[in-house]
Amino acid sequence: MKVKHYLETILGIEIFPIISLVIFTVFFATMLWYVFKMDKERIDEVSHMPLDDKFTDTNNK
Repeated sequence: MKVKHYLETILGIEIFPIISLVIFTVFFATMLWYVFKMDKERIDEVSHMPLDDKFTDTNNK
């Protein structure tokens, strides 16, 4: 039998895609809000982290 048949027989299964969409939307909106409210100096600091020597891992030498 196909998986679709099994999913159709489960009661209340239709709520899970809705819950997933709501969780994704809330997370995405929260991240957008956080990024737009972030301080410009913090954005510059984070953007230079991969190139800055003080943030490099010294254990891999």
